[in-house]
Order: sequence, then structure tokens, then C-alpha cells
Amino acid sequence: MRETAGGLPATFWYLWVGTLINRAGGFVVIYLTIYLTTVQGFSPSQSGLVLGLWAAGGAVGTLAGGVAADRIGRRPTLLVAHLGAVALLVSLGFARGFWVIAPLTFLFGVVAESARPAFQALMVDVVPERDRLRAFTLNYWAVNVGFAVAAMLAGLVASADPRLIFLLDAASALAPFLFILLKVREPRRERPAAAPHAPLERAGLGAVLGDRVFLGFVTLNVLIAFVFMQHLSTLPIAMTRDGISAQQYGLVIALNGVLIVGGQLFIPKLIRSYDRSKVLAAASLIIGFGFALTAFADTALFYAVTVLVWTVGEMLNSPSNSTLTAALSPAAMRGRYQGVMSLSWSVAGFAAPVLGGYVQQHLGNEVLWLSCGAIAVVAALGQLWSGPARERRAAALQAM
Repeated sequence: MRETAGGLPATFWYLWVGTLINRAGGFVVIYLTIYLTTVQGFSPSQSGLVLGLWAAGGAVGTLAGGVAADRIGRRPTLLVAHLGAVALLVSLGFARGFWVIAPLTFLFGVVAESARPAFQALMVDVVPERDRLRAFTLNYWAVNVGFAVAAMLAGLVASADPRLIFLLDAASALAPFLFILLKVREPRRERPAAAPHAPLERAGLGAVLGDRVFLGFVTLNVLIAFVFMQHLSTLPIAMTRDGISAQQYGLVIALNGVLIVGGQLFIPKLIRSYDRSKVLAAASLIIGFGFALTAFADTALFYAVTVLVWTVGEMLNSPSNSTLTAALSPAAMRGRYQGVMSLSWSVAGFAAPVLGGYVQQHLGNEVLWLSCGAIAVVAALGQLWSGPARERRAAALQAM
């Protein structure tokens, strides 16, 4: 156990506990699609648009949060983001009607996702490079312990009073706010001297957007994230159409978190001797196979099997993706690099319900899920092709 969790700084553990509590109360991300269609009476297209607005807000938030994390600081960015999330979750709990819920959801996406790059940059700041794979794995484990708890409880909470999913989510968002306010200090960051032959050290978001190696990595992440995000948008609709209840959906999707809780801590030892790009390619193929298999699912048990398959791919993808993003980020620009990588999830989060919902409605579930498999194959090939250039860039940055 010490090999897995020992030797990490106290600041990491404050962030870790805050994440665990916050995710355990994260009911809204799991239940929102069902809430909008069954409680608010939204059509599938309206529900997809609201989810898309959440992701669009997230795109704004990740870029703004990355810049703010570098210029203002990690700590103030996180405090504002978490407090804003609390206020907007409470507002959403009492909101009624599309034209009220849609803009509030967009704003919630802005503030909630602005925390992501600041959090990731703070983790990189406080954890030594040799321990980052373990740290990211432990954090991902906490996220999924919380997710499993939230998924299993969301249906019960919503059946008591749908408003509670928002109010309890808001209460859980106070945990990281309080830990950061009381226990976390702004870290000292490296400020490397400017070098005429080091264009990545230029200040500004444009330097990140001009880094072709990194943007290629981000683009590949958009592809696999688009496939993965179907589990929160089109998957619950497909399961509902097969006569599976919201409570059963919660239990099936909770298997994702349960498997990660049981196996994620063993992943660093399993993959550390393998090339990161090959691990990411394998992860993409497994995720794609799991979602393609969904084309043939029609019972809760079959859906559960597909969830277990793509979860294995997710377990391989997440720590490798996080450590490689950190390795490709110059020290003075970690917030902005993390912001652009987080943007890939926001882009996928917008495209998944909008494009996925369109394909599901007009072409059917089979086309949707088999297309997801094909997209994942493209992502896997891209990881293998671009891997050597990424590793050369990471080695060059480490040598500076």
C-alpha cells in the first residue's frame, strides 16, 4: 500500500479528499439527461442541446481557467470556481423551463470546468515528476469511488425529490472549496528564463495553440472522449428505450466506478514499463470495442458487460493521458496546457449529445455504436503514428 500511496505531499491529500467528497455527491452529471426528459418534460433534442450548452460553457471555462491559473494563481481560480458551482447548482434546483435552465447550465459549465486546469496544474506543481503517475492514478481512483457512490444513490435521491440531486451536489461542492480555503497554499512555481529558441516558453494561450505536437495529442483525445461521453448522453436514452429504468441505469453505470475502484491502483505497476503511446492506443481499441458491443445490447446484463469492457480501456487511458499532458507542458504554462487539454473534453462533451443524439434519432443505435468503434480505431492508429514525436518533445522539455 505504501508503494501506491506513500510519500505524497499533504497538499495532494487535501485535494484528494475534497475530490472524493465532491464526486460522491456528483448526482447532476449522472442524472441530468433523465431529469430533463422525465421531470422537466424536455424533448430528446432539447435535452441534448442543454447538455451541449453545458459542454460549451465548459469549453469557455477550461480556457479561462487555464489562463487564470497561470496569471492569477491556482488557489484563487479554484476557490472562485467551486463557490460559483455551489451557487449555480442551487439555482438549477429551483429552475423551471428550457429558457431558464439552458443559460444556467451554460454558466454552470463555465464555472465548474474552469476548476479542471487549475486543479491539474496544482497537482503537477506539488507532486514530484517521479510520483505523478501514482498521484494521477490515486486521484482518478477517488473520482471513480465518488462516481460509483453517486451513481448508486442518484436514482434513490431523485425518487425522493428531484430537487435534492442539485442541492446535495451543491453541498458536496463545498468540500473542495473549504479544503482549499483552509489547507492549501498557492505553490511556488518555476519561472524559466526566456530563450530565443524555445517558442513554447512565450507567454499567452497562442503559444499552446501553436504547439502542433500537443494539439495533435489533444485532437486524438477529442476523438476518444467523444466516444466515451456517449455514456452520459445517448446511452441512458438507449437503455430507457429498451425498458431499463433510471435506477437500473444508475446501477449499470456504477459498475464503471466499481471496477475502477477495484483495479485502478494496480494500473501504474502494470503499464509503467510500456510505451505510453502504445498504452493509449490499446486503451482506445478497448474503449471502442466496448461501445461497439453496445449495438447488440438489449438487457441490463448485456449493457453491464459493455460497461465493464470500455471501463478497462478508460483505466488504461486516464493516467497515461494525464502524465503525458504534464510531460508536454512547460513549467511556466502548465495551467494553459491543462486548459487546452481540458477543452478537448468540453468539445467532446458538446459533440457527443448533439451529433450522437442526431445519429441515434435518425440512423439508429446500431449505427451510432458501430461508428463509435470506428472512431476509436482511428484514434488508436493516431496514437501510434504520433507517439515518437511526443516522446521527443517530452524528453526535450525534461532536459531544459
